[in-house]
Amino acid sequence: MSKNIFTSESVTCGHPDKVCDQIADRILDSILSQDPEAHVACEVTACTDQVHIFGEVTTDADVDCEAVARRVITEIGYTQSGKGFDAENCEIKIDLHHQSPDIARGIRRRGPEEDRLNAGAGDQGMMFGYACRQTPSLMPMPIEFAHMLTKRLEYVRRNGELPFLLPDGKSQVSIEYEDNAPVRIATVVIAAQHDAEIGIKELREQIISHVIRPTLPAAMMDTDTQFFINPTGRFVEGGPAADSGLTGRKIIVDTYGGYARHGGGAFSGKDASKVDRSGAYMARYLAKNVVAQGLADECEVQLSYAIGLADPMSVRVDTFGTGKLTDEQICRALLQHTDLRPAAIMEQFDLTSPHFSQVSCYGHFGSNASDMLWEKTNMKPLNI
Repeated sequence: MSKNIFTSESVTCGHPDKVCDQIADRILDSILSQDPEAHVACEVTACTDQVHIFGEVTTDADVDCEAVARRVITEIGYTQSGKGFDAENCEIKIDLHHQSPDIARGIRRRGPEEDRLNAGAGDQGMMFGYACRQTPSLMPMPIEFAHMLTKRLEYVRRNGELPFLLPDGKSQVSIEYEDNAPVRIATVVIAAQHDAEIGIKELREQIISHVIRPTLPAAMMDTDTQFFINPTGRFVEGGPAADSGLTGRKIIVDTYGGYARHGGGAFSGKDASKVDRSGAYMARYLAKNVVAQGLADECEVQLSYAIGLADPMSVRVDTFGTGKLTDEQICRALLQHTDLRPAAIMEQFDLTSPHFSQVSCYGHFGSNASDMLWEKTNMKPLNI
């Protein structure tokens, strides 16, 4: 019997990097709501009392990016002045300019339908999608459980159940596997920003009783499961006031928690002509449908693209020895059933509509994205 432990982490909406991701995706959605054909590559940084919004945007939309950013920061909960970062008083600098014409010329989507579908990829790169049978959402268990905990942290903060909590926080879940099957939760780590008045003993007891126990399945925990809550004993200063934030710095949190490979491209702030986003969504869709159709217990799909070209450079399937057919057979069937041109992916998943801010926290895949079209298992049966 082979045993090992795998760990994944998640972060709350108040984490500095996620503050930036949410601002970028809300700006993207605001632009797309006026101009579905817009090309957007919006980056955001945040630090003590400052937010910087910069990048390339080509659009006819008129969006007040500063107002959008302040609204997002308010919704997250950074509203107390004098704490180093709040929605009303932080300085917001905006440096957005037009997309390079050398990039734009390869991804035009205007004209007859077939011409539109042949619009080129917005950049080169490789993307991975993954699915397995560890959870109902066909996601790896460590990242799904980690997201469940951070979502619960946000929930009990917002509804007043744990009024001492502040927006910043993290979770980490270690799952023990036997012969590649998850059997128990070995360790849970929670880092929760809090008011200075709460004592560490009370905080730890409240987090265990109001966050961990109601969230994680009791059958997966035993007397040897370890809980570590705020291991340093204090987490009062948090958010961008304590640690700078940057878009795209939580790409593993956004995807599979490190359980599957990652091509390196981030999602937030990018319209879907960037295959970092559309290609990764399609790769997940393909892998998930392979597993959902019973063709494998585990599946990873890699796609790669070149800037200005519509068809992928490569498509690779790996079922890690769990496939009911060969990987080559599955790959060939996927190519026969799906259009992998970026513009076709955008149409299939409605990626010109403004819904990206819905997944800018707690994962672009799995239960958090259950309403998104790329999470559907509606692919026609693969005829092989």
